[in-house]
Amino acid sequence: MSRSNSHIMAEYRQQTPGSARLYERANQVFPSGITHDSRHMKPYPIYVDQAEGAHKRDVDGNDYIDYFGGHGALLLGHSHPEVTEAAQAALARGTQYAASHEPEVIWGEAVLRMLPGAERVRFTASGTEATLLALRLARAFTGRDKIVRFKGHFHGWHDHMTSGYVSHFDGSPTPGVLPEVAEKTVLVDSDDSAGIEAALGRDDIAAVFLEPTGGSFGMIPVAETTLHELRRLTQANGSLLIFDEVISGFRCSPGGAQQAYGIQPDLTTLAKIVAGGLPGGAVAGRKDILDWLDFAASEAAGRQKILHPGTFNGNPVSAAAAITTLRIIETTDACERANRTAETLRRRMNEVLADKGIGWSIYGTFSGFHVFMNPEDRTIDPMTFDPLSVPWKELKTKPADAANALRLALLLEGVDIGGWPGGLTSAAHSEADVEATIQAFSRAIDRLKAEGMPNVSAA
Repeated sequence: MSRSNSHIMAEYRQQTPGSARLYERANQVFPSGITHDSRHMKPYPIYVDQAEGAHKRDVDGNDYIDYFGGHGALLLGHSHPEVTEAAQAALARGTQYAASHEPEVIWGEAVLRMLPGAERVRFTASGTEATLLALRLARAFTGRDKIVRFKGHFHGWHDHMTSGYVSHFDGSPTPGVLPEVAEKTVLVDSDDSAGIEAALGRDDIAAVFLEPTGGSFGMIPVAETTLHELRRLTQANGSLLIFDEVISGFRCSPGGAQQAYGIQPDLTTLAKIVAGGLPGGAVAGRKDILDWLDFAASEAAGRQKILHPGTFNGNPVSAAAAITTLRIIETTDACERANRTAETLRRRMNEVLADKGIGWSIYGTFSGFHVFMNPEDRTIDPMTFDPLSVPWKELKTKPADAANALRLALLLEGVDIGGWPGGLTSAAHSEADVEATIQAFSRAIDRLKAEGMPNVSAA
């Protein structure tokens, strides 16, 4: 971190000595001392000891209002009592049967009942596995080999999805990826209608992958009209429309973004919430596509089925947590509450920015919020800023020092957000949590201004 952040960093070090000690140990065990890239921060991440509802506590006893939300997995908050009880009961019955079991059937029935585009579902162990399986299904079903992806959208870390997320926007391979793999992806800009139409004018496109809420749950928004146009173009082209609802599934609404937007994709990839916050993912969609995983259907069609093993597919403990979580989402206003909280948070954070004359803005949809840090020093009104009015690369560009300093300052004030920076709300966040967050955000901005952060500019 630069010298301008030294006071914030010094106070952070003073407040988190236990995390510092654990990080020293972790550096002797893990690359960069972390087990997930998003946990990288300077000088070191916090180490959490326990969490409940919308709050978590680190090893130094510091309490935080949490907007990282288990990377989006915890719509109901941490340690929801019903979900915890269900998982604990399942754990006592056994963690891995190497056999089919009733909870996986109940879980699958819930997915089909709630998700408009689901006729069949196959469980995986993660979201990355889900997008990989969906890709293989699309290529087998269409007989085509290329996919269209949107720059800045995240679909996991496997080889077909690495270029164009945070780098290599020209489609060239990232380290460790074969050029022959990277060249099978056609990258497009979400705000380039001509480019999208040209990409889908080809006859070798198996599928279009995108996050329907926009890259990183709306950091890079996609106009709803673009979603409807993609549905029309893919149907005309004979390619598949694949919604990556790993974050948005069961979060935007009980039926995901596809229910909220009224657009039915051919396949949907799921994780995070679909497993109740435990490890797990899924591919759901049209029966004729998922029949490529079916022994009888493939034999009847005279084709080789797609092989798909997976020791933890439909794991009984994940299934128990998932069944309970999906039941609560389906039968309560959990999604609406999280969405309303985020809407209030965005509005009130922007009021803070406007009041202090800061040329940033807080934007997002559904239960997400993102900090636009205005890298080009545009003259904007935080209250009326339209993220679709600026290029997507500008939305994704975050001055590293300012972004890190904001997160550290908020941690000092008892709030944890994601490092992009932004966050997700849950049904567990209360009005008191929102009020405390607004006050913490105001004080955090004051900290950044006091230290002369160059990107904390006047509106």
